Amino acid sequence: MFGNIGFPELLLLLVIALLVFGPKKLPEVGRSIGKALREFRRTSDEIKEKIEEEIQADEFREIQDELKKDIYENDEKEKTP
Repeated sequence: MFGNIGFPELLLLLVIALLVFGPKKLPEVGRSIGKALREFRRTSDEIKEKIEEEIQADEFREIQDELKKDIYENDEKEKTP
């Protein structure tokens, strides 16, 4: 999740955040960041689901079109003497 950030870098970021926001505001900032990340993850999951549904619907339409074409061709073959 953090890429190439190790423990020393993470500790440095925590100290900087503590200095910038202060000890009273830091938990609130952490909760806000966590809430934003959860909302982002939920939204991206919803978008993925919608894309997958559209792909499946498109594949279904293609199969349906192929079946209609095959049925039409078979009907035409049966009509010709």
